[in-house]
Amino acid sequence: MLSKEDNDLLTKVGPGTPMGELFRRFWLPALLSEEVALPDSAPVRLRILCEDLLAFRDSDGRIGVIEAYCSHRGAPLFFGRNERSGIRCAYHGWKFDVEGRCVEIPNDARVRDNSRVLLACGIGSYPTAEAGGVVWIYMGPKDRTPPLPNFEWTRVPEGHCHVSRWLQRANWLQGAEGEIDSSHISFLHQELDPADSALGVTGADLAVDGAPSIIIRDNPNGFASAACRRHGEAYFWRVSQWLAPMYSLIPKAPSENFIGSGGRAWVPIDDCNTTTFSYNFRVDKPLNAEDLGFISGGTHFPPRSKKTVVHLAEGHPIDIFVPEAGIDNDYMIDRQTQRTRSFTGIWGVNAQDRSVQEGMRPVPSGRRGIVDRTREHLMGSDIAIVTARRKLLAMVKDLQKGIEPLAPSDVTHHSARAISSISKAASLEEYLAEYGAEPMTS
Repeated sequence: MLSKEDNDLLTKVGPGTPMGELFRRFWLPALLSEEVALPDSAPVRLRILCEDLLAFRDSDGRIGVIEAYCSHRGAPLFFGRNERSGIRCAYHGWKFDVEGRCVEIPNDARVRDNSRVLLACGIGSYPTAEAGGVVWIYMGPKDRTPPLPNFEWTRVPEGHCHVSRWLQRANWLQGAEGEIDSSHISFLHQELDPADSALGVTGADLAVDGAPSIIIRDNPNGFASAACRRHGEAYFWRVSQWLAPMYSLIPKAPSENFIGSGGRAWVPIDDCNTTTFSYNFRVDKPLNAEDLGFISGGTHFPPRSKKTVVHLAEGHPIDIFVPEAGIDNDYMIDRQTQRTRSFTGIWGVNAQDRSVQEGMRPVPSGRRGIVDRTREHLMGSDIAIVTARRKLLAMVKDLQKGIEPLAPSDVTHHSARAISSISKAASLEEYLAEYGAEPMTS
């Protein structure tokens, strides 16, 4: 369990908070490139680390992520016109470019050409970059800007990667911890009909060995977590990766002929809401119709999700994809299916994850979305979660002392890969050697 103080340190992400400042030392996914695919197309409302932002692509194809409100009277720039390399406020016509500079004040002839006034009326903006079909944003000190993450999924050729995003109504840490929890797949994702297991290992096998042996190996920017289960006369090995501050790489099922991986990034909207990004990729060939059907079937991202405007509890509007199955309809649970076919009666791995992560016991203040970690009883199977918390707390506390986090390592991000297979290997070293993977550092 965590103390209340440490739980607050890890879950509070607004400007000036320790965890919020740590997130600002990394490039973060902001939205999909396809959401602003064309120059002068409609802008997208975002909220990241408790800041209201607006993303748009200008006439020259540049992407800006700027403050969401006009500096004149605070009107929402979302309703403005995206035209001639800038967003023009619908209220009085003030115009801002992708760097937040005020370039026109047309409603006052005395200052419309005054460069000093224009300079003073600029709004906040953040550097952006595009990679892997994602628009990235850096919100930290400019003199601390790290290199853009060199993940394998951001470098594969076009057509080899699928990325999606959606709203998760929980603090970022709930999802990030669930992602590296290997023991839960034996229960939450178990199919009672072995032939229907979306994980490629039968539900019966997972249920028989629901207590995997888990080995942790550190690397410069995170750690690898290797879970080993008995599988008849052999072993089911599953090696996942966690990369700071909240990226994962999760292996495909052993039964899939899939040379690649997938994973998620958990980007805080605020303390109680998260934008979840899911990426799935192949390195051997482009994703085919079967791959895309599997991905869109609810296993990796929510089926039947649609983009809509969501007004958060505090009234902040954002444009985001929202799953049909959610907390307001009990994730469309079917109790008959739960009795006869599925451990949960909820369709799809994604909805199953959200059903437990969004509804966890809240902190005493009663704010739904942040779990009360002071009342946990952690076990040996939670070692990956404990390791991630310790690493994050160390990074947060170091930053409070003025010690900057280690910049993402190109070597780590380039070479990290999640793997899984059925093997006769009884030890991790033997398994990695058999697989042809580099040994993980301890």
